[in-house]
Amino acid sequence: MNAEEFDDKFDADKEDVVDDLDLSTARRVNQEQKRINVDFPSWVVEALDREAARIGVTRQSIIKVWLVERLEADAANKAINGDAASGAG
Repeated sequence: MNAEEFDDKFDADKEDVVDDLDLSTARRVNQEQKRINVDFPSWVVEALDREAARIGVTRQSIIKVWLVERLEADAANKAINGDAASGAG
C-alpha cells in the first residue's frame, strides 16, 4: 500500500488502519525513558510514600506526575510572561 492509498483509507474512516502499520518500529518522540538516581532526605521519601499510598499509586508514579506538572506549569508561565513582555514594547 502506498502513502496515498493509506491516506485515503484513513480519511474514509471505514477501516482500522492500525493493521497496516508496523508498530514494532514505532517511537514516541521525546518519550524515550532514561534512568536517573536522585537522593532525597528520608522525610521526603516518607512524605512521598504517604501521598502515594493515599492516592493509590507508586512512589515513582507520584514523583513523575509532580515533576511533569511543575515543568508544564513553568513552561506555561514562561509562555505567558514572554508574550506579555513582547506585547508591552
